[in-house]
Amino acid sequence: MIFGKIPKPKKHVFICVQNRPAMHPRGSCVAKGATAVYEAFARQFEKEKLFGEFALTTTGCLGPCMKGPTVLVYPDGVMYAQLKPEDVPGIIEQHLKGGKPVEDLMISPNIWG
Repeated sequence: MIFGKIPKPKKHVFICVQNRPAMHPRGSCVAKGATAVYEAFARQFEKEKLFGEFALTTTGCLGPCMKGPTVLVYPDGVMYAQLKPEDVPGIIEQHLKGGKPVEDLMISPNIWG
């Protein structure tokens, strides 16, 4: 069986969808709205036909649970924190398409950096 070549994405967006029990001491990104953030990215990727140019993947814990929902963009190594669905268009336009991270949404370098 021969498969076609898979295009290498320009950037890869990882969205934490860790879901821990409500009383867990670290909390979870899902409890803080990560599902809605993922859905906003997926809708925008679909609407703008960005799949292939960029990759979108859900993942488990990225580390700073207290600052969730968290999103990590590679190969840039930029982590965003406490995102809301309305933050997604700006990240797509400014960071993914424009190459300039959205600084006011980035996690503090004291936490991850």
